[in-house]
Amino acid sequence: MKPRSLTAILVTFGCLFFLLPPASAQLTKLNVGYSAISADQLPAWVAKETGIFDKNGLSIDLIFFTGGSTAILALVSGDVPITQVSGPGVINSVLAGSDAVFVAAGITSLNYVLIGKPGVTKPEHLKGGSVAISRFGSATDSIARFALKKIGFTPGKDVTIVQVGSGPDRFNAALTGKVTAAVINPPSSFLAEKRGLAVLADVAKMGLIFQHTGAVTTRRFIKEKEHPDTVRKYVKAHVDAVARIWTDKEATVKALGKYMGGGVERSILERSRNDILTEALLPKKQYPSLEGLKTVLEDIGERDPRAKTAKPEQFVDFSFIRELDQSGYIDGLFKKK
Repeated sequence: MKPRSLTAILVTFGCLFFLLPPASAQLTKLNVGYSAISADQLPAWVAKETGIFDKNGLSIDLIFFTGGSTAILALVSGDVPITQVSGPGVINSVLAGSDAVFVAAGITSLNYVLIGKPGVTKPEHLKGGSVAISRFGSATDSIARFALKKIGFTPGKDVTIVQVGSGPDRFNAALTGKVTAAVINPPSSFLAEKRGLAVLADVAKMGLIFQHTGAVTTRRFIKEKEHPDTVRKYVKAHVDAVARIWTDKEATVKALGKYMGGGVERSILERSRNDILTEALLPKKQYPSLEGLKTVLEDIGERDPRAKTAKPEQFVDFSFIRELDQSGYIDGLFKKK
């Protein structure tokens, strides 16, 4: 190539560089909610901390809401257009008139335990006591009811269910004796085990398929202007993050440690990551679980007759995940390099 031609090309590229807006200006800004302090929230945390959101053209601010019922209210009110929240929150909201919808599965089973305060070592000790959940209508509310029924109690009659807040808050409430027991999951459940608190019921061993914490938006947001592309980018980032959780221990442990507030031993963080690395809990192909939503509907139907006629398909939009799956993109993420 002649020097004059090369110079012309370099000048042209230089002009284009300065005419283009900076990369950050091209990112779509978005507030995204999450509803717990536990390993269930890792997809959004890992996507944020490893730059996956940025790589997918999104500038994300993550906002913490204490409990699924609070997170879903923020979604429906428009405070956040996307949130990580569980099946009970979504279903209760839709039955009340919202258009919330799962676009990615997240966690599709349960790894919770019911732990007792110091000295409470047997299920029968719960009689007349209290169990801590995050918020009424949230996943922990449903889980507490599942667990109490399993060990022979009538929720609200034999045992009082009380709102306390996040997993760490519920753990501390049990540890200090403010409640008789608490519903918690990793890492809080592993910390409780280390402190010698007794497991009164292990929900993971009940064999429930349960649509837990996934990515949720509204049908209204999907339909508006350029929002389908925004949701498409978000679901792709979510899928990328799930693959990162499966394949990158260091990045996952680092993100989990940060959002747990620091001070949690590495061994507990590693164990928490390992705990969700099953297809039952964190499927590689992130289709929201219709069977898991059926479980949630059956539970809610005991208190709300509207749930008895609802169908799991009302609460999902498979289109974004299906695009990624049928294109071979998801399979490609898990192929050995």
